[in-house]
Amino acid sequence: MNSNKPDKTTAWRLSVVVAVLVAILAGIFLAAGFNITQNTSASNPSSAVMVPANFTDVAMAVSPAVVNIRTEKIIRGGGPVFRHFQSPFGKEDPFHDFFERFFGDIPRRDFKQRSLGSGFFIDKEGYIVTNNHLIENADKIKVKLKNGKEHDAEIVGRDVKTDIALIKIKSWRDFQAVKWGDSDALKVGEWVVAIGSPFGLEHTVTAGIVSAKGRVIGSGPYDDFIQTDASINPGNSGGPLINMKGEVIGINTAIVSRSGGNVGIGFAIPINLARGIIKQLKASGTVTRGWLGVSIQDLTPDLAEYYGVKDGKGALIGEVFEGDPADKAGIRPKDVVIEVDGDKIEDSRDLSQKIAEIRVGDKITIKAVRSGKELTFRVDIAKRTEDKESLALKQPMEETDLGMAVSTLTRELARRFNISETEGVVVVSVEQDGPADKADVQKGDLILEIDHKPIKTLDDYQSQIEKVKKDETISLLIKRRRGFLALNITK
Repeated sequence: MNSNKPDKTTAWRLSVVVAVLVAILAGIFLAAGFNITQNTSASNPSSAVMVPANFTDVAMAVSPAVVNIRTEKIIRGGGPVFRHFQSPFGKEDPFHDFFERFFGDIPRRDFKQRSLGSGFFIDKEGYIVTNNHLIENADKIKVKLKNGKEHDAEIVGRDVKTDIALIKIKSWRDFQAVKWGDSDALKVGEWVVAIGSPFGLEHTVTAGIVSAKGRVIGSGPYDDFIQTDASINPGNSGGPLINMKGEVIGINTAIVSRSGGNVGIGFAIPINLARGIIKQLKASGTVTRGWLGVSIQDLTPDLAEYYGVKDGKGALIGEVFEGDPADKAGIRPKDVVIEVDGDKIEDSRDLSQKIAEIRVGDKITIKAVRSGKELTFRVDIAKRTEDKESLALKQPMEETDLGMAVSTLTRELARRFNISETEGVVVVSVEQDGPADKADVQKGDLILEIDHKPIKTLDDYQSQIEKVKKDETISLLIKRRRGFLALNITK
């Protein structure tokens, strides 16, 4: 009987040691801000994963660098409502003199259009990153810090294509700046935090996970968004998306919502894409991108098989602009670009981003497939100075006193404006408040007829416009997207 006592004592002491060790380990996890949650894996129900117990440390570390941004834009010339009324009597309106006498002298009012959003300091000097759509054309920009102090801000530079802007406030104090993260290292399912001013509620902290990477939402040629279910609403635009290390890995930019509120689908610009743009904006106020001088499209499986691309990856050249870098290097339409400087090209978006990141004047090596054979080209990258509409300037363009400019339809314009026709005359710009604008003509409209006369070339367009005298009205039949419209314009 006595011989068993040491064994019981030893077992009791061992159980105490195990309990202490378990308590210590649990304390370590809790101190690190994590709990153990069971039964969260669909493939292995018994597996355990770590989830944050709270986001306090991340919020406290980054919040002082996040700001509220309010902008004000003056909309001029909002005159009497009567000017929008079209009388059924036309020019013979018997009430014309009456309205002109009593209402014609009413001054047109200016209206203030306000918007709100977020931003964050990138250094101690007062430079703030935000979204371009928030501050574009703003007459006043106010920045409110977490401590409640407000400052006027000025625009340093903007980049429309990526919706990134850099503004600056003037102050002698040192501002707390964010820490940069690595958005390329971000993994789907990773926890992230958003800080901003949704609906004007300043320094709101929300959390979620990375839902997907590399999302294309049709906002521009450099779409590469991080998708997150962290709650993002109007007012979060320009604010930071943060990883659990307290590093900024994205700029909150857009949401998908039918109601205007959060439904769990938000998008952020990856910080790795933004950093180079921010650096250029800070240095010169503008962004210079590399330019290859081609129009491109993705490879479908059928196209990949037809052109002899085994793995189905690459970007198909649709058009090569004469005199531009690709043309000088010998690249031709129907070539399939598969590599740039040894890096594999996944699709057309991948090629656009790689070329845009290359410095102007650099020489690059492009590998392409032509008729099933691989060819190598040396290309001198030029400066990209054109936007969607100005690509049309490579073709003859006509400007008239109708307040719009038109161009012969090219493959590039057809692709840009999603036009299925192969010939015709397309509207490439519309003057604000001009006759065409008042008649609701829009960029990308394809003009089919003028006064019931078919329009297929610029000569057709010019000959019809020349017949119209001042103050006369012409009828346009246009195609917009998939429908037809008849519009009347007074010259």
